[in-house]
Amino acid sequence: MNRRTFLTRGAGALLGVAGGGLAWRTLAQDVNQAAGMITPNTQRAIDGSLEWLSRQQHLDGSFGTGQYHGNVAVSSLGGLALMAGGYQPGRGRYGEHVTRAVRYIVGSEDRGRPGFLNNQRAAFHGPMYGHGFATLFLAEVYGMVNDPQLRTELRRVLGDAVRLIINSQNNEGGWRYQPVRADADLSVTICQIMALRAARNAGISVPREVATKCTNYVKRCQDQNSGGFRYQTFGGGPGFARTAAGVVALYSAGEYEGKAVENGLKYLNQFRPGGGGGGGGFLGEMDHHYYYGHYYAVQAMWIAGENYWRQWYPAIRDELLTSRRADGSWQRGLMCSNYCTAMALIILQVPNNYLPILQR
Repeated sequence: MNRRTFLTRGAGALLGVAGGGLAWRTLAQDVNQAAGMITPNTQRAIDGSLEWLSRQQHLDGSFGTGQYHGNVAVSSLGGLALMAGGYQPGRGRYGEHVTRAVRYIVGSEDRGRPGFLNNQRAAFHGPMYGHGFATLFLAEVYGMVNDPQLRTELRRVLGDAVRLIINSQNNEGGWRYQPVRADADLSVTICQIMALRAARNAGISVPREVATKCTNYVKRCQDQNSGGFRYQTFGGGPGFARTAAGVVALYSAGEYEGKAVENGLKYLNQFRPGGGGGGGGFLGEMDHHYYYGHYYAVQAMWIAGENYWRQWYPAIRDELLTSRRADGSWQRGLMCSNYCTAMALIILQVPNNYLPILQR
C-alpha cells in the first residue's frame, strides 16, 4: 500500500466533521527529504524487529512486560510502531495485530470516568501519560477501522477521550499526571497536545483557545538564555528530552516558526547522536529518557526539514542499528523491551511518512 492510500483511508478522510474548532495551519513538506534515508540494511532491521514486536503482543491485544504488562501507553506505541510500517487494522501482515491493539485500548476506558483510557494495574507515575498516547493512537487509526461495531465504539471513546483532555487543561495551559485542573509539566503536556492535534486531523473539533493556552504555557517553559526547555515553568534547567518535547508541542499547537521554535531547534541540535554532544544528548538525564527524547527529537527534525533532518536522521538511525539486539529488540534503561522496541521502530520509520501526525 502506498502512503497516499494509507493516509486517505485514515484520518484525513474525515476532516469535514471538525466544525468550527481549531483549524491548524498546514505547510508544504519537502517530498525528497525521505529519499534514501531508510537503507536496505535499515529496512531489513525494521522487518525483523516488527516481527519480534508482533510476537510480544498478548492475547488481549496489549503489549508490555513485567509491571508494564497491559500499560496503555506501551500498548498504543506498539500499535503505532506497526502502523508506521504501513499496516492498518485488518490489512497486511500485521493488520490483525493493529486491530487487536485498537480493541484493547478502546476497552481500557475507565467505566467510572467516560473517556479516561487507563489500566490501573499498569499505570505508574501518572496515568495522563498513558491517556495521551492512547488517545493519539486512536486518533491515528480513526477512519481505518472497517468493523462497524468497533468503528462506532472507537468514535465514541475517542470523542470522550478528547473531551477529557480539553476539560483537564489547567489555567496555565498545560496538563499534569492526573485528569484534573491542577499543576502542569511539559512532559505530560506534549502527550495531550499531540493527541489533540491528531484528533483534530481526524476531524474532531478542538477549541482554538486550547492550543493558544498550551502554546503560551510551553513558551513559558523555555529558558531564554539557552533556548532549551525546562520541565516546568519554574526552576530546573533545560535538557535534551524536554526540549524535544517542547519543540514538538509547539508544532502540535500549530506554531512552526518563530524564535521559540528556532532557538529550541538550535539547542536540540547540539545533542545530535555522534555529534560530540555528550553520549546521544543526555548530559546527566536519566537513561530511560533515551527513547522518549529521541521519539520527539526525530519528529522535531522531520518537521524542521532541510539540514536539521538530513543530519539528524542518519545519525540516530545508525545509532539505533548499532544498539539493536540480536533478537530484533531494543532495551535501554528501566523501561520494558516492548516500549523501547516500539519507540525505536517509530523513529526508524519516520521517513515512511505513514502516520498522519507526521503531516505538516
